[in-house]
Amino acid sequence: MLHYFKSYPLTWLVVLAIIYLSLFYTPSSSPLQDVPFMDKWVHLCMYGGLTSVIWFEYLKKHRTLHFMKMFGLAFLLPIAMSGSIEIIQATCTDNRSGDWWDFFANSVGVILATLLGYYVQRPFLWKK
Repeated sequence: MLHYFKSYPLTWLVVLAIIYLSLFYTPSSSPLQDVPFMDKWVHLCMYGGLTSVIWFEYLKKHRTLHFMKMFGLAFLLPIAMSGSIEIIQATCTDNRSGDWWDFFANSVGVILATLLGYYVQRPFLWKK
């Protein structure tokens, strides 16, 4: 387990940031609140960013792609984390609420970043 902390430090930093923002941070009012679906865009970017970082760190350390490992690490785990956080928000916090649309936006972010990781990051990083 310690191997994963050492091998993926940026990933763990992003995971901790998402957990903090999702469970402990109460957003203040912002002019961006008036942008339609701004909350969903934020969710898409958070989980898309997490998945992109996972792909980046994996591809920098490996020269072969283990599809099943990456499917679990960069696809299933972020989606499971997203669902878990939404459930925790709905059941264990007073200042947050779980939302299926947030989960959907998170999943779309993961899917888009997975496609970006495979079709853009992988060829670019392995070109060197």
